[in-house]
Amino acid sequence: MTKLKLSAIPDDRPVRITAELPAAVHRDLVAYAEVLSRETGQAVADPAKLVAPMLARFMATDRAFSRSRRDSGSR
Repeated sequence: MTKLKLSAIPDDRPVRITAELPAAVHRDLVAYAEVLSRETGQAVADPAKLVAPMLARFMATDRAFSRSRRDSGSR
């Protein structure tokens, strides 16, 4: 059997989730989108689109989470 240089391609399809936000958090998300629009000059059509990058940034900068992943050997 031929040994290929590529291994299995990971499944990188987006996953849709539904979450309930407290009204105050939603208001803050909308306000954040407005500030971001002013800062970047690009309108944020749907503030919900900010949730994924915010979560990614939060997890990437959480030192305890990073340490835990490193210690457990998971990515």
